[in-house]
Amino acid sequence: MARYDDINEFEPDLKGQGLRIGIAMSRFNIDVSEGLLGGCTAELKRLGVRAADMQIVTAPGALELPLALQTMAQSGRFDALVALGCVIRGETYHFEIVSNESARGITDVQLATGVPIANGVLTTEDDDQALARMVQKGMEAGQAAVEMANLQRFIRK
Repeated sequence: MARYDDINEFEPDLKGQGLRIGIAMSRFNIDVSEGLLGGCTAELKRLGVRAADMQIVTAPGALELPLALQTMAQSGRFDALVALGCVIRGETYHFEIVSNESARGITDVQLATGVPIANGVLTTEDDDQALARMVQKGMEAGQAAVEMANLQRFIRK
């Protein structure tokens, strides 16, 4: 819904036809990661992204995702990327390090390359929270990737 008749304004666009989407998924907490992946790919297909226009790579954990995403972004083969994984709080400070550094790395890659990255890395207190959120968060990450790819195209027109 445009607020100003005389100003060109981007309307959120969730049409995925013709978009090429790369997905980098952490294998740590694999059950949750695969739940995220299922939600994400189902939503991308629902939005019109063809399976042939998706590529999935995996990395050992959330800290390795930024490098995989950077390589994908630099390839020039993707309109947007999605990061999927799960970091569950444990009894040590490691949770904060992994959560913060993974998020920072993902943000740094998207800003350095100009390729949008939807951050679908869950950070939860326990397994139950992760399992309850995984499908919805995967779907939301797919939506964000499509919207941001379309936003980039709109801005570059």
